[in-house]
Amino acid sequence: MDTPKDGKTPNLSAEEQHDVDKNQPPRAAVLHEIIRTQGDQELERSIAALWWSALAAGLTMGLSLMAMGLLNSRLPDGEHFKVIASFGYCAGFLAVILARQQLFTENTLTAVLPVMTQPTLNNFGRLLRLWTVVLGGNLCGTLLVAYVMLNLPIFDSKTDLAFLEIGRKVMENHASQMFAKGIVSGWMIATMVWMIPSMESAKMWIIILITYLMALGDFTHIVVGSAEVSYLVFAGELPWKDFWLVFAGPTLAGNIIGGSCIFALISHAQIRSESGPPKKGADQAPDSRGREEK
Repeated sequence: MDTPKDGKTPNLSAEEQHDVDKNQPPRAAVLHEIIRTQGDQELERSIAALWWSALAAGLTMGLSLMAMGLLNSRLPDGEHFKVIASFGYCAGFLAVILARQQLFTENTLTAVLPVMTQPTLNNFGRLLRLWTVVLGGNLCGTLLVAYVMLNLPIFDSKTDLAFLEIGRKVMENHASQMFAKGIVSGWMIATMVWMIPSMESAKMWIIILITYLMALGDFTHIVVGSAEVSYLVFAGELPWKDFWLVFAGPTLAGNIIGGSCIFALISHAQIRSESGPPKKGADQAPDSRGREEK
């Protein structure tokens, strides 16, 4: 049998070829445009809408601290049980992302792509406005939930001790480690955001996979970590100076660099470097007369 010159499998019907085209994964440019459009919509939202959504996200992220503390306090001691308890870290991310609340580290990718596409002063101003409001709302939410978890009679003493141990574990890192681990964490969240549009049906599993790996690696995250570390502050074990200078500042810088300066910049450069029109059949559908749409 002669091999077709174009390398395609012979004897495919038009319907079968359509099925092949339909099941092709989206090109990187398509993912880029989906995320850029989402980011542009976020940049257009009012300050009030951003603030309340970000505050809700901060409160919701307390679920990660709560779940890890509950699991740690109820599982036997031992490193292999810590592997199970790390699943609790996923809880806050699942709730926030599925509820479409504003999470700062998501915006290190989504809101940055419109600015990279059109780097105008107006777009930079819109980005700084969004980052300021969302980060402020996230931190207010996490600080509030940590204060409530500590001061209201909600959990037993064993669980309270587990919350303290989680915060102590974070503060075992010095500032440079917070920064380095924050870069990895920011890059991982950006990877997750990039993956979701191409596999929307597996969205929940993508979130669980990425955030569980973050927990196993003890990578620092500005929003989750602010709940964990502020719990120590409210308990009187840590001064606010260390919260801001040792944890928050280096972690925030690392998250931004990992999400924006590394992942977003490289992903945008990849799209800008692509040349040539889309392949026929993969991105262009034939019209009712069998001709390609112009």
